[in-house]
Amino acid sequence: MIKAVLFDLDGTLLDTSEGIKHSVRHTISVMGYNQLSEDIILKFVGPPIQNSLMTYCGVDSEEAQKGANVFRDFYKSTALYEAALYDGIIALLQNLKKKGLKIGVATYKREDYAVELLKHFGIDKFCDVIHGADNENVLTKADIVEMCINELSETRDKVVLIGDTEHDAKGAFEAKVQFIAITWGFGYKKGHVEISYPFIAVVDVPSDVSEVINLY
Repeated sequence: MIKAVLFDLDGTLLDTSEGIKHSVRHTISVMGYNQLSEDIILKFVGPPIQNSLMTYCGVDSEEAQKGANVFRDFYKSTALYEAALYDGIIALLQNLKKKGLKIGVATYKREDYAVELLKHFGIDKFCDVIHGADNENVLTKADIVEMCINELSETRDKVVLIGDTEHDAKGAFEAKVQFIAITWGFGYKKGHVEISYPFIAVVDVPSDVSEVINLY
C-alpha cells in the first residue's frame, strides 16, 4: 500500500517553463554562447542546469558551473515566479491529504528556490518534506528521493515518485521506489510515452493520479 507520494516540481506540479527559458536566454547572452533554438531551450526545463549547458552549449564542467551561477542568480532575482499551477494540482493534493497520505517534493531545482516557489503557489502547506538540488549539482535525483524517504520515515516499497521525464524514472529506479509517469509536463507526451525504467502507470490528468494510487 502506498503511504507517501513524492512529486517532481518542474513540469509536474508547476509549469515553470517561461521563467527557465527566460533565464537560459539570459545566461547564453551573458556567457557569450551560441544562440539555441526554442526547442533546445525547452530541454533545459527539468534536468540540472550544468548538465544542459554541457550537453547543448558544449562547455566543460567548470564552465558549466559558472554558467549555472549566472542562470541561478537571474532566475532567483527576476524569473522565479514566471510559472503557473497546472489545472487540478491543488485538488489532487487536497485529495491525497484527505486519504492520509504523506506528500513530498523531490526536485532537481535548487532546494531554496523550490521552497520559495512552492510557498508562493501555496503548495508547501500540503508537503511533509521538500528536498531539491545542491548548488554544485552533486546530488542525483535518487539522492534527493532518498532524503525524502528518510525524513518521511517510510519504507521505500510504500513510496511512489510522480514525474514527467526519464530523469524522474531513473531516479525512482535507482532509489528503488515505484514510479508514475505523467504526460501534462515537458517530457512524456500523451500517446507517445516511452519509458526506459519500471513504472506502474502513465497518467494524463492530475485527477487520475488518486485512482492509480488506490490500486497500490
